[in-house]
Amino acid sequence: MRLESGVDADAGSELVSGTELNAWRRGFTPQAEIWNGRLAMLGLSVGLSVLLVARLASH
Repeated sequence: MRLESGVDADAGSELVSGTELNAWRRGFTPQAEIWNGRLAMLGLSVGLSVLLVARLASH
């Protein structure tokens, strides 16, 4: 199967709508992995921002 982006997909995969990917689902689902990545990026950004502000405030 060929996706809209031109990338070949496995025969077992299927296209999913954007609202389905953003659904809040628990367990080992693609939606949970997407939210896990988003929250990890948010946590990293907040942590680095706090370190930067603390470093600037200490001088």
